[in-house]
Amino acid sequence: MSAVDLNSDLGESFGAWKMGMDEDVMEHITSANVACGWHAGDPEVMVKTVRTAKSKGVAVGAHPGYPDLLGFGRRSMTCTPDEVYAYTLYQVGALKSVCEAEGVELQHVKPHGAMYNQGAQNPKLAEAIVKAVKGAGEKLIMVGLANSAFETAAAALGVTFASEAFADRGYMSDGSLVPRSLPGAFIHDPKEAAVRMVKLIEEGTVPTFDGKILQLKAHSICMHGDNPAAVKMAEVVRSVLEENGVEIKNLREVLKI
Repeated sequence: MSAVDLNSDLGESFGAWKMGMDEDVMEHITSANVACGWHAGDPEVMVKTVRTAKSKGVAVGAHPGYPDLLGFGRRSMTCTPDEVYAYTLYQVGALKSVCEAEGVELQHVKPHGAMYNQGAQNPKLAEAIVKAVKGAGEKLIMVGLANSAFETAAAALGVTFASEAFADRGYMSDGSLVPRSLPGAFIHDPKEAAVRMVKLIEEGTVPTFDGKILQLKAHSICMHGDNPAAVKMAEVVRSVLEENGVEIKNLREVLKI
């Protein structure tokens, strides 16, 4: 029987500004990517999110991003590999300390937004991020776009890699995500997204923006937590996957480590 992890980007509120419906989304996922205060989130939100995940039996991962609160970490930045290494290590360390204080093991690291997209395509940035993951803890799992520079860097550095697919995003034929500015960037219908993910798990394929078929393997499926339909998306995707015989487990169980 096939198994997959379901993750969502959470803990993205900041001060009095609220983002997402974290508690409701956590009812349907197995791993939470918690913002570390640079693109979103703050220390108090980090603690609250880790506590909520613990109470719901959801594994916790660090979600580091560029220092870009105004742009929500989605604006590309020109950073050196050394800078990206330091940014990642700093943020993972902060969340790891929160986890240790709350009696939770940090499971994985998944970059956010522009850091994720640039790292997936740039081998030097990917290597810097994976080096930071390795430095932050031997057992940490690197989560990144399937068939990307992250996967190559993780293999070279001996870091466990989990390939990720997106239930609510469209794909280009090269495996990258459709830019948010283009039509087809988002899958709004939860049932459509769920059917796509069932086919991905069963056949290892996903349709692309230009009508082609992309070969893809996923250990984890992401459903973004920052849109109004996030809870329904998570609920339907999980339900349809389970109806089709796919087991929903956290990453360590999926990877059998």
